[in-house]
Amino acid sequence: MKYGVAIFPSKKLQDLANSYRKRYDTKYAFIPPHLTLKPTFEATDMEISTIAEQLKVIAQKCRPFTMSVTKTKSFQPVSNTIYFKVELSEGLQELHDALNNEDFIKSESEHAFVPHITIAQDLSDNEHSDVLGQLSMLDISHEEEVKRVHLLYQLEDGAWTVYETFRLGAE
Repeated sequence: MKYGVAIFPSKKLQDLANSYRKRYDTKYAFIPPHLTLKPTFEATDMEISTIAEQLKVIAQKCRPFTMSVTKTKSFQPVSNTIYFKVELSEGLQELHDALNNEDFIKSESEHAFVPHITIAQDLSDNEHSDVLGQLSMLDISHEEEVKRVHLLYQLEDGAWTVYETFRLGAE
């Protein structure tokens, strides 16, 4: 089964992201707006219980932190994906590093860690240019406290759902 680890932002930020994702994100129906901490990995039913225990320990060691969303950016020319940029804070970096070192699940990431919340993907070049032009004029300045991380799994229809939620810094 496929799993991943993510942060779900507040309802306010999810609503803002979804106002664009409805039209511009082909994965809109499969997962709510999120910040990916650990990309998709495979695990068996037996392995996932151990992984969940490891994740619980990691979450307990990491403190809650402030997530700042500052602007709209794009991954072009690599892909026509548009996203809300999340500033890389010390707390976010610490959490990401803990989830992506050799002591946790070994998996190779295709890309460097760029904290973001996707709002548009799989756009044509012209559509990408138009949408990015519109969205780059938005004043996006949002801060919120991150207190939880979520272990997710993928259903047979491609949708993602929460397997377990872990509180940061909690015993």
